[in-house]
Amino acid sequence: MITSPADLKPDTKWTDTKWAWTSEESLVDHKTSGRLCVATLLPFKDGQPDWTGFEPSIQWMIDCAAHFNVEIAFVLNADTGYIFNLSPELYREVITRFRAAFPEPKIICGTTAVGASGDEFNADWYRTHLDIAQSFDNVEVMIMTSQQLNSLDPERRRDGYFAIAEHIAVPAIVHALEPSFVPWATPYEPWLLHELAQHEKFVGGKVSTLDEPHFLYWSAMCRDLGLDFAPHSGDDFGIAQAIRLGNPLLIGAGVSACPLICAAKQMWIASQDGTFDTRVYKLFEAFQSLEDSVFRLDANGSAAAYKHSTAAVLKLLGLIETDEIHPDCTDSRGEGEVDRMREALIRPMRIAERLGIPNFEIV
Repeated sequence: MITSPADLKPDTKWTDTKWAWTSEESLVDHKTSGRLCVATLLPFKDGQPDWTGFEPSIQWMIDCAAHFNVEIAFVLNADTGYIFNLSPELYREVITRFRAAFPEPKIICGTTAVGASGDEFNADWYRTHLDIAQSFDNVEVMIMTSQQLNSLDPERRRDGYFAIAEHIAVPAIVHALEPSFVPWATPYEPWLLHELAQHEKFVGGKVSTLDEPHFLYWSAMCRDLGLDFAPHSGDDFGIAQAIRLGNPLLIGAGVSACPLICAAKQMWIASQDGTFDTRVYKLFEAFQSLEDSVFRLDANGSAAAYKHSTAAVLKLLGLIETDEIHPDCTDSRGEGEVDRMREALIRPMRIAERLGIPNFEIV
């Protein structure tokens, strides 16, 4: 069993390390509340961005975070913002409109390989998004994977990230995910995570896995080794885990369940005598039941259509007018999604009413 990073090899598996066998209970933290990074939905109406719905949905999340004294950041132009369908002009417009309406909040801009083609990886593909994002203030960037980058072996994959970092002038987050979101994606090996965590420009990483506890592996390694690197959970099937560990969340579920997650983060922090509101466990169950529906897997094992479900929830909450998705995006749930989400909201709305959680009711 590997216990030292010096013994890691590029092909070492997590199950060969002690960090894959660390219990969640040993990492529980009732004092720290990591930030909530909401992967912001770009709504659509009549095939065009719904800017009149975009701003109210952002303000709603700001109000939720302020009510519960939760640190919030907004992830723009990531998967929930249809990054793979955005032109560079629309990519810039999203940030420009956000900043014009909301000059204060931290933004995290997704970046990916614009114009990528062929089998060889080229770090310059990321420069289009990086140059746009870094022209704004109070910004971080998230290095989303691309097929050419993901196909590299661990050592060359590390070198690819380091090459991208040469063009980065702001704090950066790396992003690993599994095939439930993108069919060709693979999570990081422990050697690769350790290498990336030591790079001065990478302040943290997001891991989006629905079937394997990679977020727990990351958390155990970073805490055990004292790495200056913040694991951000992208696991929409295990939202409460990040709250229990005091680590950040960076999730699309942060939109549809924003007031519930903010409330849970506040309730999890213990008082000075060590007690806390144990009703938080029922709240955990309630918002997870909603997100299990939002992120349900299709026949191909993909959760990518969660964007449609998220739009349906926001429509029911009266924040946007339609549950349309980007016209070029194929990740649709089909007809009847609003009715399905109405049913999925019954349980969490009952809990929200009993706990006095505001800003969460069907209109």
